Amino acid sequence: MAQHYFDSAPDAASRPSTADLVLPDLHLRLHTDRGVFSPDKVDLGTRVLLETVPPPPDGGRLLDLGCGYGPIALTMASRAPGARVLGVDVNARAVGLARRNAREYGLAHARFAVVSPEGRPTGEEAGPAAEELEGPFDAVWSNPPIRVGKDVLHAMLRTWLGRLTPRGVAHLVVQRHLGADSLQKWLDAQGLPAERVASRAGYRVLAVRRGT
Repeated sequence: MAQHYFDSAPDAASRPSTADLVLPDLHLRLHTDRGVFSPDKVDLGTRVLLETVPPPPDGGRLLDLGCGYGPIALTMASRAPGARVLGVDVNARAVGLARRNAREYGLAHARFAVVSPEGRPTGEEAGPAAEELEGPFDAVWSNPPIRVGKDVLHAMLRTWLGRLTPRGVAHLVVQRHLGADSLQKWLDAQGLPAERVASRAGYRVLAVRRGT
């Protein structure tokens, strides 16, 4: 059976590597491995997101949904040293890498949790408490796992975007040819108003708010 980065425990043989995240304000060399999303380099969509989002609120609670080995969460933590940053992913290998990367850069205010597709903690190790996953979150940044399929993706977004504060904003990056425009329409229909705020290299960045 083919292994995917959204498997909870990928059995691909470990082959540790690194990937450089280079942004105008930040340069991180991150530990990666097989069985996680984009192990050889930081994905272009992630870079588009990180180069276009507004600064995160310092002092708030911030979420990286589908954190992988941590490029988004660690950028949040670097840009908002007074915030509490949480990265979540179903992939235990990816979360272990994200924790290692956070330790190496001294970003103790970035914490990571392995969660089920429904957003519940798996409880396999001491991580953020279950109540921390409930938010509410002042900002959500995500390169969501589109390839999990619409049903799983929609359930995930309903769960986590529903944990935004009333004034919180989520920024999602989605490839145009993988359904960015149809996802925007679906979000609007769910009472989660979505606005396209950037478009570059075949990617859309959507700003999503909770409906009133």
